[in-house]
Amino acid sequence: MAQWYQLQQLDSKFLEQVHQLYDDSFPMEIRQYLAQWLENQDWEHAANNVSFATVLFHDLLSQLDDQFSRFLIENNFLLQHNIRKSKRNLQDNFQEDPIQMAMIICSCLKEERKILSSAQLSNQMEVGGIQNTVIGMLDKQKELDVEVKGVKNRVIQDIKTLEDMQDEYDFKCKTLQNREHESNSTSQEEYKKEQMNLNKMFLSLDLKRKEVVNKIVQLLNATEHTQTALINEELVEWKRRQQTACIGGPPNACLDQLQNWFTIVAESLQQVRQQLKKLEELEQKFTYDPDPITKNKQTRSVFFSFVVERQPCMPTHPQRPLVLKTGVQFTVKLRIFERLLSFFLFDRDVSEKNSVKGFRKFNILGTSTKVMNMEESTNGSLAAEFRHLQLKEQKNAGSRTNEGPLIVTEELHSLSFETQLCQPGLVIDLETTSLPIVVISNVSQLPSGWASILWFNMLSTDPKNLSFFLNPPYAKWSKLSEVLSWQFSSVTKRGLNADQLSMLGEKLLGSHDCLIPWTRFCKENINDKNFPFWLWIEGILELIKKHLLCLWNDGCIMGFISKEKERALLKDQSPGTFLLRFSESSREGAITFTWVEGSQIGKSPQFHSVEPYTKKELSAVTFPDIIRNYKVMAAENIPENPLRFLYPDIPKDNAFGKYYSRPKEAPEPMDLDGPKGNGYIKTELISVSEVHPSRLQSPENLLPMSPEEFDEVSRMVGPAEIDTVVCIITQPFVGGLSQNLLSLFFFSF
Repeated sequence: MAQWYQLQQLDSKFLEQVHQLYDDSFPMEIRQYLAQWLENQDWEHAANNVSFATVLFHDLLSQLDDQFSRFLIENNFLLQHNIRKSKRNLQDNFQEDPIQMAMIICSCLKEERKILSSAQLSNQMEVGGIQNTVIGMLDKQKELDVEVKGVKNRVIQDIKTLEDMQDEYDFKCKTLQNREHESNSTSQEEYKKEQMNLNKMFLSLDLKRKEVVNKIVQLLNATEHTQTALINEELVEWKRRQQTACIGGPPNACLDQLQNWFTIVAESLQQVRQQLKKLEELEQKFTYDPDPITKNKQTRSVFFSFVVERQPCMPTHPQRPLVLKTGVQFTVKLRIFERLLSFFLFDRDVSEKNSVKGFRKFNILGTSTKVMNMEESTNGSLAAEFRHLQLKEQKNAGSRTNEGPLIVTEELHSLSFETQLCQPGLVIDLETTSLPIVVISNVSQLPSGWASILWFNMLSTDPKNLSFFLNPPYAKWSKLSEVLSWQFSSVTKRGLNADQLSMLGEKLLGSHDCLIPWTRFCKENINDKNFPFWLWIEGILELIKKHLLCLWNDGCIMGFISKEKERALLKDQSPGTFLLRFSESSREGAITFTWVEGSQIGKSPQFHSVEPYTKKELSAVTFPDIIRNYKVMAAENIPENPLRFLYPDIPKDNAFGKYYSRPKEAPEPMDLDGPKGNGYIKTELISVSEVHPSRLQSPENLLPMSPEEFDEVSRMVGPAEIDTVVCIITQPFVGGLSQNLLSLFFFSF
């Protein structure tokens, strides 16, 4: 896709940077008119070679002359004036110094690429990246290593020193006591001297005990502070990122890093427990009043985190987690964050819990008990993954599923996971809960069920709030627009830009404020249509995934644009310029194209839109081939393709050529008697709109035709469901038939 066209899709903050690149020395209008040609030249080489720069300078002037001729044919006086002025300015500024012009253009193109890279990086940070979080986690990990591990290692050494000091003190005490009971072989003076040395040793021992106890207290306080931050901040933030990732947002990274952090704290606490036991042994051997060990005895609980690493999801719908269908297998994965080798293996049970009265209840089929082990994880952590679970509704006598307080797709359920971890002398009960799930019984309920998952995870952080849809909160458009963009970026390479979201906002909000109720998003019909806003978006997503993915990823589809904005963009463009947009009247998703015709003197330009193409038509012929072969039957029944440039000025074949079903070249002659001949004339399907000549001459009459005119054509060619008629075109060949033979066979889908 042309670089200039990519730039025009950026948000306003980046477009402002583009505006600052161009001034009178090299005006933006030249960049616009000659975008494709400018990007195909080697300006970096020209900036260092005067001969090549001179050639490109004169080629540029020639390109401007061609553009002037087009404006002359179109009788566009203002654009003629502007292009002549731009040419004169170039001649005045660079006639004698073409290298300078090459340097300016080269610099502009490089800066454009930098702006594109910045925009892509920004998009990755907002949509698919959490690099700042990763860096922050690494910094915190380093800090934790230095502060906690450093203290822990000093404690280990100090306790060893304390043990040696206490052993020496104990030995000398006993030695002195033995001498006291012996004969007066030791003088009174020597005895007092040894007693003084012993007192000094006691003071040193007491001081060392206080020092060791203080260091352990510091270590406990540090780990407790870190533990609180991990549980109340980092773990909460990770769970929120997981919710965001579940509904198409940025991937939830940092899990391994977070586990490492939890592991360090758990190791520190485990080490402290060992040191406290050692102090208790020293206390039992020797104690006194006041003993700092006795005075500062510490108890701390063991630190573990049990989480749902991968939320429940059907493998058949990996991009729609948390929506489960009865009778269809789903998977779920659990993890213990800490990674301590002293763990024993332990069992984990899964059960479906729902505390809301009147909601449906389910049995879980499949293996609901599993031993967690390190084989389920690539990083040595304890994990358990269930791959073959199913839900089956409990059918109670006299009850029906539609008698509950909510419809099926608004009922929220949860899976509760319970386990017991066993260590020597320690048994710990752990429990965690999945994010709320929606249980459907028919795949047709999947879009509505996914809407419920979007709304909940966008607005709530409490996984136990299963009554959420009894009184669902309003959503701000600023947040909902981001989530809508995620729905596209999660299944394609492109989200929604500001202009596309603006059109959707106007469609959804109407005359209301920026707060959107749940019913308007998913339940109420939009405008005068018979379907709600979300189901319209879902239909377009399906159409893109199955039939338009490459075109959407390349940015060829403008998609969401109002008819007023569409005409404003096309009115000043060259005749045959067209753009692609999604139909607003099709529930299952449809796409159409609108093109502009040259205006006659004193008249407004004419715009024509073809009847939208749905998955039915696109399953028969690819959209690039439809655009390539599209014809309008007008005067004298001569078929012509009115589509020339994809907006703003990309030649049609440049934009879509790589997606044509076969290269655009003359067909080879057929040899009916040769080994490749099969006796048949090759054919292809094309789309043709038949229009009365008077319609093309009247600016207020636009395609598609009025019902009366279309009925007239239908009687001529047979019943048709769309305004565009599909034809079989035979390719000319040699062998008894004319080279110019053209046969048209009209038929309906």
